[in-house]
Amino acid sequence: MAIAAPILEARDLTKRYAFGDTTVDALRGVSLTVQPGEFVALMGSSGSGKSTLLHILGGLDKPTSGEVVLGGETISGLGDDAATRLRRDRTGFVFQFFNLIPLLDAAENVGLPFTIAGQDPRNGEAADRIRDVFELVDLGGKEHHRPDQLSAGEQQRVAIARALVNRPSIVLADEPTGNLDFTTGGEILEALWRSCAKRGQTIVLVTHDAKAAAYADRVEVIQDGVIRDEIVLGRRDDHAAAPLIARLAQLGL
Repeated sequence: MAIAAPILEARDLTKRYAFGDTTVDALRGVSLTVQPGEFVALMGSSGSGKSTLLHILGGLDKPTSGEVVLGGETISGLGDDAATRLRRDRTGFVFQFFNLIPLLDAAENVGLPFTIAGQDPRNGEAADRIRDVFELVDLGGKEHHRPDQLSAGEQQRVAIARALVNRPSIVLADEPTGNLDFTTGGEILEALWRSCAKRGQTIVLVTHDAKAAAYADRVEVIQDGVIRDEIVLGRRDDHAAAPLIARLAQLGL
């Protein structure tokens, strides 16, 4: 059986920031691959380099050296306009802050990618896709609620639906449960996991929390700008964090 080509590759990425006369190496030769339909967590403490890595993988930032390849295309050297098109057409982002437009209702916020592309989100395939992602994130009946009429968890599920509606090659989620309580955060992680398990969506999640990382098929442990270890959990319905926590304890983390 042929092995599928990776959907995403990072090849020997470095990122160096200059602060006056000093430099900080945020990434020091990071390489990884992500397969289509895989759920990968990048886990590390604050300052480990995990968010820097995610931003470079998504074209929000450029590496000092190394390459990022998405769907067979090298994207790390793209100009600003091409990088913007890439983010719009092939990647979906979910951040810690929901970034919803207050004057738009939930369906209008989810339909923004279509609106920006000059399509009417109220008709045709766009409308079908919006209905589909509302069902996936379990927000049926909330389509016409404005953000201030939704709970924090519901607002984040709207943000997830917006990231998924274009059916991107990959969804990049940066601490999406960071502003939420434990129960609500679990609902967000379940929504992301369902998109992966039921729809084949590829996801890369950045988190400092082992309970969040335990939803992933594989955890890349990042420390001081390098991948220190890889922990394979596999696809499973039980997202108990105990096996991951035990392995992290062995590493002294």
